[in-house]
Amino acid sequence: MRTIHTLKELRAVLSGYREQGKRIGLVPTMGNLHEGHISLVEQARQAADVVVTSIFVNPMQFGANEDLGNYPRTLQGDQDRLRAAGNSLIFAPSPEEVYPDGLALQTQVIVPEVSEGHCGASRPGHFEGVATVVTMLFNMIQPDVAVFGEKDFQQLAVIRKLTRDLFIPVEIIGAPTVRDADGVAKSSRNGYLSAEERALAPTIFSTMEEIATALTQGATDYTKLENNARSALSAKGFRIDYINIINSLTLRLANSEDQNLTVLVAAFLGTTRLIDNLSIKR
Repeated sequence: MRTIHTLKELRAVLSGYREQGKRIGLVPTMGNLHEGHISLVEQARQAADVVVTSIFVNPMQFGANEDLGNYPRTLQGDQDRLRAAGNSLIFAPSPEEVYPDGLALQTQVIVPEVSEGHCGASRPGHFEGVATVVTMLFNMIQPDVAVFGEKDFQQLAVIRKLTRDLFIPVEIIGAPTVRDADGVAKSSRNGYLSAEERALAPTIFSTMEEIATALTQGATDYTKLENNARSALSAKGFRIDYINIINSLTLRLANSEDQNLTVLVAAFLGTTRLIDNLSIKR
C-alpha cells in the first residue's frame, strides 16, 4: 500500500493501473478511521480492483465555530488499519494541494434542494464544502465507483444528485451504517464523548426504533411522533438539533402518502453533535 500526497504522483500511479484495465474505487474520508470506514473499503474492494482511500480534513465543510482545528489527524493509525483491510492507495493531500489559491477564490459546487433543511439548515455552507471537495476528488482520481456511508444520509443524497446532474461517470454505492452492539452508529465524533455521555448515546437509536415501529403500524401524525421523541431525548440530557421524518427519496418532510420514510436525528451530548437515521418502507 502506498501513501501519496500530491496530485501529480497520484495521476501517474493511477495511469498505470488504467493501462492494465483495472477498475478503480474511491472511499473519501477525513481520516481518524473506525470500523465504519473500513466497511466502506471492504465494499469498495468487492466493486473494484484498486481501492483509493482519500484522507483529507476538508476546511471548506467546517463552520466558523466547528472543530476543524481539533479534528483528529491520525495518519499512522489510519495507514495501519487500511493496510490490514487490503486498501491499495492512500491519497492524503495538504490543504495547499487541494486549494492552491485558498478557499476564498475556490470555485464551489452547490446542490439545490437536497442540501437544504436538516443538516443543511444547521450547518450553513457545509454541503457546499462537501459537494465541492467530492467533485474535486472525482476529477482528481476519476474512479469507476465510490462508496459512501448511509449514516450521513443527507450527504449521500447530495452526492448522488451532483453526480447525476453533472454527468460524472462514477457509480455511487451507499454502504449500511455500522453500529456498536448497543446500536450507536460508528462515528469519529464518538471519541469526544465522556463515559457518561457514551452510556446515553444508544438512546438515539432506541428512539428511532420506537418511531419506526409506530410508522410501520400506520401512525401518520408525524409532528406528534417528532415532538414525543424530542421530549424523550431532552429528558435524557440531549440538546436536540432536529428530529425529522422525511420522504427517503426527496428528503422533504413526509406526508401521509409517502411509503419510503426515513427518521433523521441530530442531537448534542455535551459539545458533541451526533447524527443518525433509520429508514423504513410502509
